Amino acid sequence: MSSATDGNAYVLDNASNRHSSRIYSDVEKARKVQALTVKNTVPIASNAPSNPPSIDRFAKFAAVASNWLGSKWAFAGAGLVIVIWALTGPLFHFSDTWQLVINTGTTIVTFLMVFLIQNTQNRDARAINLKLNELIRAIDKARDQMIDIENLTDIELDELQAKYEGIKAAWTQRNGNVNPD
Repeated sequence: MSSATDGNAYVLDNASNRHSSRIYSDVEKARKVQALTVKNTVPIASNAPSNPPSIDRFAKFAAVASNWLGSKWAFAGAGLVIVIWALTGPLFHFSDTWQLVINTGTTIVTFLMVFLIQNTQNRDARAINLKLNELIRAIDKARDQMIDIENLTDIELDELQAKYEGIKAAWTQRNGNVNPD
């Protein structure tokens, strides 16, 4: 590769230096890359309202708590609490208070975990839907009408499902009873 005199262009030569390829200037390369990038991306609004700090803190807490509470160590800790509780039964003569301690503790933990799990599920579902929307948008043959179908009513989703079941039935009829996978 040899440099041209202006410093911005390059001549691509073959191994024998007899034939030269095209001359690409840095500006032309940058324009091509920019055109491809703009074509294949969806702009993100820079003036979108940011989440209040309390929501961001809760989201971070929920993510960390979900990761930790879903670990083998959390399961082992919960098992250890149950074993310790069971071992203290004879010490407290298996009293009503002894039983109430585990009942109250597990009820509170379960109540809080419902909200944590729901938050995690909502975040995961939203991320998956956004990824699917991007795939639909990026594939030329995909129909853009499928973007954001999670916002359709149940009746509209039933109609879509019936349409795709019809497409599958037609395919099966054309190709016999062959598995499409």
